[in-house]
Amino acid sequence: MGVRAVRAGKLGLLAAAAALAMPAAGYAQSFECLIQPNQVVEIRSPTEGLIEKVYVQRGDSVKAGEKLVQLESRAERSAVAEAKYRADMKGHIAAARERVEYSEKKLERAAELQRRHFVAAQARDDAQAELLVAQSDLEDAHENRELARLEYRHAEDVLDLRTLRSPFNGVVMERTLNPGDLAEAGTTDGKPILKLAQIDPLRVEVVLPSEYYDKLRLGMKGEVSPDGLGGTYRATVKVIDRVFDAASGTFGVRLELPNPHGTLPAGVRCHVEFAHLKAAKPVADAGH
Repeated sequence: MGVRAVRAGKLGLLAAAAALAMPAAGYAQSFECLIQPNQVVEIRSPTEGLIEKVYVQRGDSVKAGEKLVQLESRAERSAVAEAKYRADMKGHIAAARERVEYSEKKLERAAELQRRHFVAAQARDDAQAELLVAQSDLEDAHENRELARLEYRHAEDVLDLRTLRSPFNGVVMERTLNPGDLAEAGTTDGKPILKLAQIDPLRVEVVLPSEYYDKLRLGMKGEVSPDGLGGTYRATVKVIDRVFDAASGTFGVRLELPNPHGTLPAGVRCHVEFAHLKAAKPVADAGH
């Protein structure tokens, strides 16, 4: 066989391999992707204190608002009880109200006696001034009680900081501290108490060639197939990056994948197809 025939045979094999690798015309393009948690957070304490209880373990599902960690809080509970007692006190208001009522009657008597010229006008003026002072004392008692209520709410807020709750529905990824350990106040240097992942919805990250940029729109649907798990799930395009990677000529796309029952795990490779992104029909060689 001649050199030209050998070369022609090799070119034919390469063309056949390329044709097999290229998606058939009219079929949706499939792209590699990665399923990730919607967000991952580290649960840290806003205040320093000893951990009294940790209510969850690694792998546990948690609901938004569910109690996760309780710090030792005897001093804070005592402060709440004291503040509540002050907020419920009524003696100062009752005493001030009685003084107002007494001063009002005293002023009425003094005014009547002054009209009959039994006492001087000064006596009536003194009674009126005494009433004004009593009314000011009553207003001050109401203000002090309102201040006590605010202090009570503040004490409750401080106590509430000793209880750490889940910010969302999710799953416990890691537990690093236990009862008896010291929780540091909001520092990123020490260990977090827990690490949580939100897996409903899930994020699907995919990188596409720049040629598809003008073909995608927010709200479009994609069919996601997790590797090794079987099944296909519909996700919605939520983010289309507007800054390309110049070196590779690609851009990122994020889809949102509902996972209401938590059946799909995160951290799984996948493939996604967009029904409207069809493989282009190969252009025939003009020489054939």
